[in-house]
Amino acid sequence: MLPLLSVRDLTIRFGAFEAAKKVSFDIAPGETLALVGESGSGKSVTALSILKLLPPSATLEGTIALDGQNLVSASATQLRGVRGNEVGMIFQEPMSSLNPVHTVGKQIGEILETHQGMRQTAARKRTLELLAEVGIPDPERRVDDYPHQLSGGQRQRVMIAMALANNPKLLIADEPTTALDVTVQAQILALLKKLQRQHGMAMLFITHDLTIVRKIADRVSVMTQGEVVESGPTADIFANPKHAYTQKLLAASPRGAPVLPKSASPVLVETKDLKVWFPIKRGLLRRTVGHIRAVDGVDIAIHKGETLGVVGESGSGKSSLGYALLRLIPSDGKIVILGQDIAGRSGRAMRPMRKHMQIVFQDPFGSLSPRMSVGEIVEEGLKVHMPRLNVAEREAKVVAVLNEVGLDPKAANRYPHEFSGGQRQRIAIARALVLEPDFLVLDEPTSALDISIQAQVIDLLRDVQRRRDLTYLFISHDLRVVKALAHSVVVMRNGRIVEAGPAAAIFARPRDPYTRQLMAAAFDIETTTDGLFPAEETD
Repeated sequence: MLPLLSVRDLTIRFGAFEAAKKVSFDIAPGETLALVGESGSGKSVTALSILKLLPPSATLEGTIALDGQNLVSASATQLRGVRGNEVGMIFQEPMSSLNPVHTVGKQIGEILETHQGMRQTAARKRTLELLAEVGIPDPERRVDDYPHQLSGGQRQRVMIAMALANNPKLLIADEPTTALDVTVQAQILALLKKLQRQHGMAMLFITHDLTIVRKIADRVSVMTQGEVVESGPTADIFANPKHAYTQKLLAASPRGAPVLPKSASPVLVETKDLKVWFPIKRGLLRRTVGHIRAVDGVDIAIHKGETLGVVGESGSGKSSLGYALLRLIPSDGKIVILGQDIAGRSGRAMRPMRKHMQIVFQDPFGSLSPRMSVGEIVEEGLKVHMPRLNVAEREAKVVAVLNEVGLDPKAANRYPHEFSGGQRQRIAIARALVLEPDFLVLDEPTSALDISIQAQVIDLLRDVQRRRDLTYLFISHDLRVVKALAHSVVVMRNGRIVEAGPAAAIFARPRDPYTRQLMAAAFDIETTTDGLFPAEETD
């Protein structure tokens, strides 16, 4: 069978920099090829080059043949006929790709009117059909919603509807599930496979998550530093990877067991009936008409030197729980840390406690000041909480903690934008550790990282916990990461704990249906009332 898309010796340059080097691959009609690699490997720039969506500074060499037509040399008019009609594209972040000032119905309808010449009434009818096809509930009502009124999974479904509006022969999906919860991710993957069968599309699926590749791809091409280093059927690549980089990727999943805690450790952190309710205000006088119950009567206890994993989907209350424990947002109920009830303390009274309790945020780039050097960022807390230290003593502490997290102290004069994502997260961890805290809240600290960097950060957190006897509250929707780090787990849904207990017991035999659903989505398994079993192959 002749390939639908054939890429040969594709080289992409930005000035003297080669983002892709002699990349070659084929995609047959109805086939899914996964383009796999870490950030900066050249995956996305290769995909964008197919439709020539790169900036004017980019130069292309080689051929990109779609049904025999070379797109590299295609005119602007020819490309307009290909974009959306022959090739559809789903981008990584739907909120950035959808227009916030237009309804989703108008945005889908605009594609139909522009490319197929439909009248407005016919376009709206077809839009409703597309929304129903991609699983948007009650499409007649949601068609007039704006993007911000939809959940992350629903916004991605809208993006899929837009990509499928003109029945393309090839669908390019650029990290379409990276920002989604594990259950929503599973739903989107199942939807893409279903639609692919129905429409007979070929698919180029770009990802750094090898777990997804197993589920969706027929063949895999592995990229690093702009080059394809290995290609083949998915089963062969996973069973017998030949290139060292592929072997490294496959071995990079979070592994290992939590640090063995000391026996008879006291309870360090405890809450009783903790509540975080956000008022809903309406009307001219902004009267409170209700509350969003982000955390609704939660009891937890974390022993010194242990990790409590808090899991659940977006909106379940995980982050609100962590922020409430550190008194970063208002709450009701009892909060005891280091034997002290801090629930009713004022900001001034909380200040002596701050050095004992620190946080590492999800997005290291957003939480690090771009105007401060790494040394200044790490040192800042010492100036506030340890004012008696002189300059030399502060510098010594900064050097020691940078070494501890695996960063070269010589880089202390550099700025956050000069570091990779994994290195920036190490800086954020160093900033928290330099104060020698007893308790650390880790709010999705690995979700924005490549899988190999993710594994490195987990190993670092385990090593630090072992050396310092630290206590963690680890917030995540990635159960594979939680399994590698947590001693106990609480599962949250709609602000409440639906299941809690030792991590080993919950992973082996979850009891609540919601927990079982999370496990099935995360580990690609089916559940029965007797426990968890590997999923059987289905046609």
